[in-house]
Amino acid sequence: MKIFFSPECLSYHSPGHPESPERIRSIHEHLKERGFTFIEPQPCSEEDILRVHSRELLTGVKTGTLFDGDTPPIPRIEHFASLSGGSAILASETVLEEGAAFSLMRPPGHHATRTRVMGFCYFNNIAIAAAKYLENNTNEKVAVLDIDCHHGNGTEEILLGKTSALYVSLHQSPLYPGTGLESRENALNFPLPPGTGEDEYLKILETACKEITDFNPSLLGISAGFDTFQEDPLTQLDLEIETYGKIGKTIAGLKKPTFIVMEGGYSAKLPECVFEFLRGLEE
Repeated sequence: MKIFFSPECLSYHSPGHPESPERIRSIHEHLKERGFTFIEPQPCSEEDILRVHSRELLTGVKTGTLFDGDTPPIPRIEHFASLSGGSAILASETVLEEGAAFSLMRPPGHHATRTRVMGFCYFNNIAIAAAKYLENNTNEKVAVLDIDCHHGNGTEEILLGKTSALYVSLHQSPLYPGTGLESRENALNFPLPPGTGEDEYLKILETACKEITDFNPSLLGISAGFDTFQEDPLTQLDLEIETYGKIGKTIAGLKKPTFIVMEGGYSAKLPECVFEFLRGLEE
């Protein structure tokens, strides 16, 4: 599996913020110890960003004038966010030729809407990759499966109504940002109550994967959040480390070119969850 990672994404932080450099650093070190190698990505272009975001959002991120308490203005954040978006694009392009690929980068992206930064997200990485793929492959389809514990409201908004795209999300409810309570058009939402464990989660994942099979995309993107883990400090689902291997194996069973984009996950055991997921994908 090709993993895209740049040490540049570790070079910014906001004191006390849960979306810290240590999250990605610990995963990188854990995977490196297990023999994985890494490819350094390049930033995406403004054209790539503007396929899914407004000019006002791009300007606001550049100038630090568009932010909220969760998504603060950080020096050069537009560069780091562009690098994260570029990594997602490279991962999506790689899998069309061989195997699965993983973008191990920050900041995450799935809460960023067309016009608003929010939820630690500045540019919507997976939507940027999906939009570029669809522009370059006009007769093809893409599906995004979001397994972060939080609903990817930004990805849903950006892809909503596009007949060439399908958005599918399994997420805790109630929980930030409070969206994804029902399905609509090409957005299929599976809200899960706090305390949902492995058996129920995997059962619903199978249902979600059947929807993806029926849609028959030529490319599958995974918004991979690991805050569904039972020890995550921000959420209340009850998945175990071993569950992620089963999730990975289920996704691999779709037999689609699959690229993975890192989203959330804030527990001390995050690296183990990620490794188990990648191992399941490769089985």
